[in-house]
Amino acid sequence: MELKCLITLLVCKTLSVKTQFNGYNCDANLHSRFPAERDISVSCGVQSITLKVNFCTVLFSGYVDTDLSLNGRHGDSQCRGVLNNNSFPTAVLFSISLSTMEACGTSLVVSTAQGANAYGNLSLVQIGNVSGFIDTPDPPTIISYLPGLLYKFSCSYPLEYLVNNTQLASSSAAISVKDSNGTFITTLSLLLYGDSTYVAQLSIPVAGLALKTRVFAAVKATNLDKRWNVLMDYCYTTPSGNPSDELRYDLFFSCYKDPQTTVFENAKSQMGRFSFEVFRFIKHKNQKMSTVFLHCVTKLCRADDCPLLMPICGSRKKREVSDGKSQSNTGSGRAVITAGPIITRSEETPTNNSGLASLNSHAYNVDSVSSALISGVLTLGAMALCFFIFSVALLKFRTSSPAALMEGK
Repeated sequence: MELKCLITLLVCKTLSVKTQFNGYNCDANLHSRFPAERDISVSCGVQSITLKVNFCTVLFSGYVDTDLSLNGRHGDSQCRGVLNNNSFPTAVLFSISLSTMEACGTSLVVSTAQGANAYGNLSLVQIGNVSGFIDTPDPPTIISYLPGLLYKFSCSYPLEYLVNNTQLASSSAAISVKDSNGTFITTLSLLLYGDSTYVAQLSIPVAGLALKTRVFAAVKATNLDKRWNVLMDYCYTTPSGNPSDELRYDLFFSCYKDPQTTVFENAKSQMGRFSFEVFRFIKHKNQKMSTVFLHCVTKLCRADDCPLLMPICGSRKKREVSDGKSQSNTGSGRAVITAGPIITRSEETPTNNSGLASLNSHAYNVDSVSSALISGVLTLGAMALCFFIFSVALLKFRTSSPAALMEGK
């Protein structure tokens, strides 16, 4: 009798689970449990944050998809997720726009701290932390037999560009927490232009650019929320495409600026603009051309706070000019945007000296003709002199020959 009751109980339990998961991509053996940290994933994107919640464990806990809302906004349909039954397991998706995240109560806290950039130089860095939670509503009764579900999330955006995307997770009972580091790296581009209009991109001739040709550069951010501006922290050049090359020449950093470099715009919009005169690296002295690669360490700043992050050059210590021995922190995880190569001619042949070059070529042609004429005249003169000597000798021989014959007789 007891065995029959046990079998009946197991069958009923199995049918209950199958009924509970009926119509959804769920596995009763995997998802008959309360939520854990692996049941929420967070993607910190450039324009939006995407949250993905395992619906199967929500269903097991006694709730439906419409019970989940952002930051307790259960009465606002815009703050609810969208059920996606095409994935395994079935998930509830939330998308939080960075431009309108406050609409559903998601908060943004920006803090400023002094830290080292990609090459160990100290500068002020802003960190934006976007945080919130997804939960289920409290029942209108005094007690409840259902667990209250709470999923906490946060996206930390270090506003200096990071390469890696590290995820940390922790949870307890029916609470899931997921933190993630965001990255804006895909929004950056470093472009070179031929003039100050920043319209036509730089065209480098086959022979290379003449030394001291002015090149215009721009760091641009695309598909980025308008609350952020671009701040160029450090721009420098190397003879190779490796940003960590020990041999480098600084264009500007903090209060230091190369005399031939002009910064037009920085931290005022989503584009930074500057120009510099091209040069050659001495290590290329035995080559006809020199290659110059441009690198910029760039970070973002909140538009209202950007002026506070710009260096006060009257009171801060200036950075010494790099002598090629500056140490790079390759393990910092920061990304550097690169443009190039910019090819320069090792020999200075300015285009405005073309007239002089033509005159020199003409002079060379005249000298060649003159030399040929002089050589011809000298040759003819020598031949004439030889002919004259030969004639005189022949005449003298003929004159002396009859006299010799007479004496013989």
